[in-house]
Amino acid sequence: MILDIYKDSLEYSAKDWKTLIILGVISIFSFLLLPAFLITGYNYRVINTAVHGIINGRDPMPEFDGIIDMFIDGVKIVVVQIVYLLVPVVIFLIFALVASQLIGVASTAIMLIGSLIAFVALVISCLMSQMGICHMAYNDGALSKAFAISEIKEVIDEIGWFECIITYVGLIIITVVLSLVVTTIIGLIFTVFGLSGFALGVDASGIFALGALINILITTFIVGPYLSIFNSRSIGLLYTTQI
Repeated sequence: MILDIYKDSLEYSAKDWKTLIILGVISIFSFLLLPAFLITGYNYRVINTAVHGIINGRDPMPEFDGIIDMFIDGVKIVVVQIVYLLVPVVIFLIFALVASQLIGVASTAIMLIGSLIAFVALVISCLMSQMGICHMAYNDGALSKAFAISEIKEVIDEIGWFECIITYVGLIIITVVLSLVVTTIIGLIFTVFGLSGFALGVDASGIFALGALINILITTFIVGPYLSIFNSRSIGLLYTTQI
């Protein structure tokens, strides 16, 4: 099942290269916040398509239109993520406050225990957050459904906590590996060109600079958006395994 999700998502994310370029262009201006919400909103559309689809189905890529609605969806996603993230943060701060009132071994022990509990809470919060977003999408975008804790827990219980964690770990690994592979291949190609230039007595600094620029452009306009859609699609399909 997990491998089917990955296969579907990898193929799905490459369906529309025009959309990848658009997302890449928008990502350049993410520091202005509005574009960042648009990207998040588009990824929500990918999740929404996935939770109403099936693994290895023929779901189309969402259209990049309805900017206002996309922005609102992006804001909703960020709100959900922040609220869930507050749980482990508050837990850590409480233990840090208690530890600051102690000294020596007791302080260190409290911080270690607090860090462990906060980490476990972070893992649980991330799972609840992602499944909450999927649950919201499945229920016509109702924000309250993203915080329907008992319902979301039932979803995760049905899928299996172990399966959810393994799926997310796999997503992290695939994301890192694909990013490294692409950047490494491009880097090696231009390194070979550069070294060849040096061997011929040519100043190859421009070749290395061009390689670095191309690496940045491909990462920004293709790899980044591709992996973003891949992760969103995978999360949405994981949710469907309990339906």
